[in-house]
Amino acid sequence: MPKNIYLKIGEYYITQSPMIISTLLGSCVGVCLFETKKRIGALNHILLPGKADMNSYNESARYGVNAMELLINGIIKLGGEKKNIIAKAFGGACVTKSFSYENGPGQKNIEFVIQFLKDESIKLVRHDFGGYDIRKIFMDSNTGDVFLKRINSSLSPEISDIEKQRLKKIQQNLINSDAVTLF
Repeated sequence: MPKNIYLKIGEYYITQSPMIISTLLGSCVGVCLFETKKRIGALNHILLPGKADMNSYNESARYGVNAMELLINGIIKLGGEKKNIIAKAFGGACVTKSFSYENGPGQKNIEFVIQFLKDESIKLVRHDFGGYDIRKIFMDSNTGDVFLKRINSSLSPEISDIEKQRLKKIQQNLINSDAVTLF
């Protein structure tokens, strides 16, 4: 029975051992890389496109450039060759009304991943991007197969509306408050 690894935002995993690597994606993007000759599987969970500011470095794999370079370099360290790497990518949904679909973080993540793979000459063989659904993906590191489960995000607009109402109420309470309480 293969081992299971679950990735959170900004995490990545690379292995030559058979296992299932999974993650849950909203506006984030997960990129699965598979080295076809050495059978090396890798997955990351990208929060934002671009590159981490290394002066205030916290978790570089949250950022696209860093997360992708970590995967590619990790595959090469395990004996893989870049010319044998294929990619599958998922996510980039619009899961809240707080951002427009066209200018939201999901769309920026999608554009980044597509351009990065093109620039690195890594073939994107499958993808499932955009829309409004949350995705849970499961990658079989031994075969490169990826299984996708969609989770309806229909509550996201309601949650956004509730958050806006609460913020408005807090702001109103601050305006109407004359008393100061010291603790």
